[in-house]
Order: sequence, then C-alpha cells, then structure tokens
Amino acid sequence: MTLTSREIASQPEIWRTALETRAEQADALLALPGSRVLVLGCGTSAFLAESYAALRERAGLGMTDAAYASEPWTWRDYDAVVLLSRSGTTTEVIDVLDIIPEGVRTIAVTGVADSPLAERSDDVLLLDFADEKSVVQTRFPTTFLLLARHALGEDVSGLPAEAEARLTAPLGIDTAALSHFVYLGSGWTYGLAQEAALKIREAAQAWSESYPALDYRHGPLAVADERSIVWILGPAEPSLVADIERTGALVRTSTGDPLVELADAQRLAVAIAEQRGLDPDNPRHLTRSIVLG
Repeated sequence: MTLTSREIASQPEIWRTALETRAEQADALLALPGSRVLVLGCGTSAFLAESYAALRERAGLGMTDAAYASEPWTWRDYDAVVLLSRSGTTTEVIDVLDIIPEGVRTIAVTGVADSPLAERSDDVLLLDFADEKSVVQTRFPTTFLLLARHALGEDVSGLPAEAEARLTAPLGIDTAALSHFVYLGSGWTYGLAQEAALKIREAAQAWSESYPALDYRHGPLAVADERSIVWILGPAEPSLVADIERTGALVRTSTGDPLVELADAQRLAVAIAEQRGLDPDNPRHLTRSIVLG
C-alpha cells in the first residue's frame, strides 16, 4: 500500500480526532458570526476556500469571499482573513500578510505549528495530526472541511463511521476502461469537484475536468464518451444524468455525504495511478509546498 493510500484510509480516525480535539477551536475561528471574511489559498487550499465560503454564506453568518492568493483580488473592507496552507510555507499565502490592513484579524489554518504562516498570524487552527507526508493532499483538506461544517452548525458526527464503511468497501470502478475523468458539484461541492479532478492530475497524470453540475451540458459534454466517468458530488439532477448517459459515459452519483464521496474519489486517483504504473507518492514536477525565491 502506498503512503498516499494509507493517508486516505486514515481519514475516519483523523476525523474523529478532529471532532474530539479541535471542534471548539474551529467553532471560535471559523464561524465568526456577522464578520466579513476573506478566505485565501493556493491549489487545493483555494478549492477549500471556495467550499468554506459557500458553506458560510449558506449558513447566514456573513459575507464570505474566496480567492486565490496567487491572483489579484479586490479588498472589500473585511473583518478577518482566513489563510489556508497545509505547510504554512506557501509564498503567495505568506505574502498576503504584508498587505492586509492593520487591525484585520488573520487566522491561519495549517499543519505545521512553527511555520512562517502560523507564527505571523493572529490565530491558528493547527491540524498537525491531519498533515500528510505525501505531496498529494488528502486528509488535511477533508479534515478542515469537516471542522468548518461543524463550526457552521452542521451535524457531522456520523461522517467518520460513514467514511470508514465507504473506504473499506471495493471501489467498484473498472479503471482499465477509463481515460477521461469528470467531477461535477454545485454550491459548496463544486470546490470538492475541483479538488477531486486535481487528485487525478496530480497522482495519475490523467485527463480530468471539473464543472458546476448544471453547466456541464453547456459545452463540456461534447467530449464525453464510453471512456469517460462523470462523478457527481452531491445531489444529481435526473435529466442531467440521462443526458450524460446518452454519451456512453459512466455516471457515478453520490450515495453518501459529499465529503465522504471526495475521500472515495481520492482512492480512484490512486487506483488510476497504479493501473498506469505510476507512483502516487511522487507526482511528476510537484513538491510539498511552493516556496518562491
């Protein structure tokens, strides 16, 4: 079993630890009722930012914007900025600290206590127990979103057991028959779809895409065929499923919580990598953190 596979399989226990040891702190740092919040990250963390922002807006706790730390974004008189970086060393995320106006609260979510991001932020949600040794992020992002959902008022207490059952069951996908991987989501699950597609690219060097679910018919459907799998994270609109199935593509709809679906999609990325003779622990051209000179 690869290191990445072991970290994927560890998620149920990691989630339990998170709820037992970090729930109160997450509630204090991620709910922020009434505050205007900006959430920033790069790569996986940018997708987390999008999902968290959508969840917080849906919960009615205040305006929440998500942006890429590596791209220009507009300041909107925020009360707090949440900065996401597993390593705490991502250059673009750390550089943001130099331009945030004085008096705005900065909250770091990281896996490394003595990282530059943690040391320079006002508050830290430390998820060191969820950090990975693998380059590919798996349990760190899902643990953050589990805690975020708890902080925003959702009952996520049953998700560790649900993930345990799902991750020990057969994947049930013929990986040899597939060469095209599409993930669809809506609202907060669109961030999950983007993250699932990124895992395929990172671990398996394969063709993967992600779209808002109902927008898939507006062009991208043209390339779907019998070598495609289209995995819908969250509720699936029946007519969309029917339209996709007419292309010959395999459609996989959610049978459980979207976060558990993402953990299962991580397994598919590893399975595709192994089917192609690749090592998911050592993705091509990638490092654990982007640190610019």
